[in-house]
Amino acid sequence: MLKQKQPHTFRISFTLMIGLLLLVMSLVASLSIGAYQIDFKTVLGLLFNDNGSKASSIIHTIRLPRAVIGMVIGACLAIAGAIMQSITNNPLASPQIFGVNAGASLMVVLGVVLLPDLAPNTLVYFAFAGAAVGGATVYYLASTGGGMTPVKLALAGITIHMFLSSIIEGVVLFNETSTEDVLFWLAGGIDGRNWGDVKLVLPWAIVGIVGALALSKSLTLLSLGDDVARGLGQKIGLIRMGSSLLVVILAGASVAVAGPIGFIGLMIPNIVRKIIGSDYLYIIPVSAVFGALLLTVSDVISRFIAFPSESPVGIVTALIGAPFFLYLARKGGRKA
Repeated sequence: MLKQKQPHTFRISFTLMIGLLLLVMSLVASLSIGAYQIDFKTVLGLLFNDNGSKASSIIHTIRLPRAVIGMVIGACLAIAGAIMQSITNNPLASPQIFGVNAGASLMVVLGVVLLPDLAPNTLVYFAFAGAAVGGATVYYLASTGGGMTPVKLALAGITIHMFLSSIIEGVVLFNETSTEDVLFWLAGGIDGRNWGDVKLVLPWAIVGIVGALALSKSLTLLSLGDDVARGLGQKIGLIRMGSSLLVVILAGASVAVAGPIGFIGLMIPNIVRKIIGSDYLYIIPVSAVFGALLLTVSDVISRFIAFPSESPVGIVTALIGAPFFLYLARKGGRKA
């Protein structure tokens, strides 16, 4: 029995180690590359030693909080996607496809436009409310009339996403004073983020990740189907409610800080499941690492699109994620 488990354990450990190594490398690249170039050796020397130089100031006050935000949000979105794919047993489920990102974006935009004096840390609660309403609406539409299927989920998600996006565009058009900033935020971006943003999103990220790990056994059973989970004594309704709350927290906090960055929650869990299997005790931490890696690498790539100007990282994740979505859709929504 032990010999049968060793290859699987080795594959998980090896995958996690490779992910962490690549994440560290992408972090150094994120701190080095920009309009003001800093060589890798200098970055490594200044990372834990703020000597007050210009390079040190750029690293510690601009690029490091941006990189940390990218890693945290990438991990949050990947875990949110993994949870959604488990509770719906549908590989196409993700915060973007499920209308969670669009709902959160609409409420944040309404908060910014209608209540301009609102404290920034209050916007996260607007995002939570919008994420819950958007996700619940898509779930209801996709699950009626014979149950949820990948095609119905995609159609319902795209419909609600387009509907909410049109409302957002209307709100922005009638408020020209904040149009440029809001449009940039809606494309999904982490540039200009600071340590205050890290403090805002990090507690919610910890709650979401710890909660996901606590429910990992139930999520694994639920991904096998309702009948199997129910037969093994799982309270499906409570699991789905608790898991949905975690999705709202993880995706809502991410949108409030960085806008609706798409496709990370779709791609990463599918790829991770293909590599390490269906045990959510491992899917969650490995998805977190590779979600952080994908967003960090995408952020570095986004700096070259209109160099030396900044481009939203959401452009890069969309360019990578759209073909992956089409690949899954062509397979009929079967797991990758």
